[in-house]
Order: sequence, then structure tokens, then C-alpha cells
Amino acid sequence: MITELLILDIETVPLASEFSQLNNNWQKLWQEKNLRFIEDENYSNEESWKKRAGILSEFGKIVCISTGYFFEDENRILHLKIKSIYNDNERELLVMFIELCNKMYKINKNFWFAGHNIREFDIPFICRRILINNLQLPEYLWFHDRKPWEIKMLDTLNWWRFGDNKNYTSLHLIANCLNIATSKDDIDGSQVQDVYYKENNLSRIVTYCQKDVVVVAKIILHFKGLAMIKEENITIVT
Repeated sequence: MITELLILDIETVPLASEFSQLNNNWQKLWQEKNLRFIEDENYSNEESWKKRAGILSEFGKIVCISTGYFFEDENRILHLKIKSIYNDNERELLVMFIELCNKMYKINKNFWFAGHNIREFDIPFICRRILINNLQLPEYLWFHDRKPWEIKMLDTLNWWRFGDNKNYTSLHLIANCLNIATSKDDIDGSQVQDVYYKENNLSRIVTYCQKDVVVVAKIILHFKGLAMIKEENITIVT
């Protein structure tokens, strides 16, 4: 049931805007973690930091989590409700996210997380950052010791792979293939850290993140052979 899904997307940035802002210990940890990348690509520490820190959970932080869920009204018309959690303070953001998921879990213990590449990126990143911020990992996020068939995650990247795990396909490309309006009409993922640190424009990042959730929702509907949701039935909760 698509009404049991909690669709999510996260936006992440490096913990510091510049590599030089790290203390000696963390600079060394970065070099150890990225030695092969730095050597193979011939990047400096500063260049590698800008390219990779935001996507590595040990060196990045979450600044926005956008969520969405389907529901039907009394006339059985499908709606999508979007809610974003965003904060410069990552710990406060994660506390709010856990509270939201707890409400979902209380209503339906069988709810599924959904998103694009959430198995390899969003969910592991969230779980690690919860522990790094000294928060208790909720039961519904204990995926590390579960069997594959016990993991309740719907990943549109895995759907699109159809068993072919050799290549990554972006949400943007799949949306274009399926003639679904893209979310990349303002910024893309590579620009998020500059929008955050240089423009100080978190609201712009939130808007971008919310659009990704809508695109994922429409891809799910397309796969299921269901009618595409109307724009007037998509609500953003402020």
C-alpha cells in the first residue's frame, strides 16, 4: 500500500566549509579515509574535501530532511503531503525527525521508508549521524542486523535497476526517461554546499529537497501504474 510509505530525501553538507578549518586530528582522518581518491584523482586535500565531505557521514552533516506521504480523502482522491525538517543544528533536526517517525510508527508499525538510493545513502547517513549526535537509534532504524527481507525500504534506484546492480542512475535521469518534471530546475546536489555556506540560503535547499520527494512519489505512481497525482493535491506543510 502506497499509503504506508514515508518518502524521504536528505540534503547534506561538509561539517566545515573549508578543509583548513579542521584540526590536525581530523585532517589526518580525512587523508586516511580518502587516500585512494586523492591519489587516483590527483586532488589536493582542499579539492577532495569540497567534492566528497558532504556525502561521507563521518565528515558531513544533514541540513534538511524532506518527507512525504500519500493519503486518500473522503472521495478516495489521492493526496501527497510534504513536510520538511531543517536546521543548522543537526542534533535538533534529528530529534525532530525521530519524533515524526515515532508518530508514523505509532499509527502503523509496518510503515516503509521510500526514496531514491536510500538504501546506500540516505538511511545509512541518517543512522550514523543519529549515533554520532549521541541519540538513541529507534527500533525501526535498526537495519544493520536484519535479514534483507526484513528491511522495509522501497528504493526507486533498485526498482530501476531490475536486478542490474552495476550502474547508478540518478533521480534526474529516471524522471526524464519517464517524462516526469525534474527537480533540477534551480540547483543540483553538487551546489548544495555552496548555497549553504556561501549564500547562507537554507530555504533554497529545502525547496530543492521537497521537489525530490515529489519526483520520487511520481516515479512510484508510474511504476505502480496508478494515475499521476494532480499538482493541486500536493500540499507542503510549513
